[in-house]
Amino acid sequence: MNYTLHQLKIFLEISQSKSITKTAEKLYLTQPAVSIQLKNFQDQFSIPLTEVVGRRLFVTDFGMEIAEAAKKIIKEVDAINYKTLSYNGKLSGKLRISVASTGKYVMPYFLSEFMIEHKGVELIMDVTNKTKVVRSMELNEVDFALVSVLPKKLNVLFIELMQNQLFLIGGKQLKLKKEPTKKTLFEELPLIYREEGSATRNSMEQFISKNSYPVRKKIELTSNEAVKQAVLAGLGFSIMPLIGIKNELKNQELQIIPVKGLPINTTWRLIWLKSKKLSPVSVAYLEFLKLKKEEIINDRFNWINEY
Repeated sequence: MNYTLHQLKIFLEISQSKSITKTAEKLYLTQPAVSIQLKNFQDQFSIPLTEVVGRRLFVTDFGMEIAEAAKKIIKEVDAINYKTLSYNGKLSGKLRISVASTGKYVMPYFLSEFMIEHKGVELIMDVTNKTKVVRSMELNEVDFALVSVLPKKLNVLFIELMQNQLFLIGGKQLKLKKEPTKKTLFEELPLIYREEGSATRNSMEQFISKNSYPVRKKIELTSNEAVKQAVLAGLGFSIMPLIGIKNELKNQELQIIPVKGLPINTTWRLIWLKSKKLSPVSVAYLEFLKLKKEEIINDRFNWINEY
């Protein structure tokens, strides 16, 4: 056996993407280069690693076992590189975080100083809805996830970051009574929802159900930013996180509509699997948060106290 670390990395990516083209794009290589390295890697095994069926690439069961071994080897090599760099006062490696969509207004502020201090750290952050965030953690595709509601089916550890408040929001053009009744609250305009799987939508539906608010019409949009633009345009109301509408409130483009029972209060938490062996970068990031969390909140999010 005389395979290289480069070949292990290429084959691991092939096992995940099931595509020579996607592997080439991900690793910034040409397709012929990937194909040659796969062939050279395969030549060292008497059992097939991949097979092509109907022009589609499949990884065999044996190939998946080799991919798992490659993953462990690469992780160990990364650890060796980290130890080498740490002796030189440098931290290096990847930090993978999945963020519930509204968390994009929060997470960057808890990352910026850490990333500036550790230039050898590569950040990979995926912003999506809660269902997909939890799924990526369940599949062990990320180191951390940022959520406002803890997943019930996963055994996780967490660190609390900051409070998340949801208010009923309308555009500046809407003229309402100071305290609209349940009957009139959503009569004139529809309520704008996030898509299924969104934590914001779940909180909204629970609030409406608990208080028996009549909702005659509704609109569904697939991102918090789309909901905000729809409310700005006067299409309707929505229950939205305060964190995402700072400038619009300041410029009086949006208004908070006072309703009994609001705001809904949750907490942004950074979570990770209890069974996960954290990388040196992940451990360093948790230590950073413990030291800097309150300072970041006071410096970046003090404006929230006005509401």
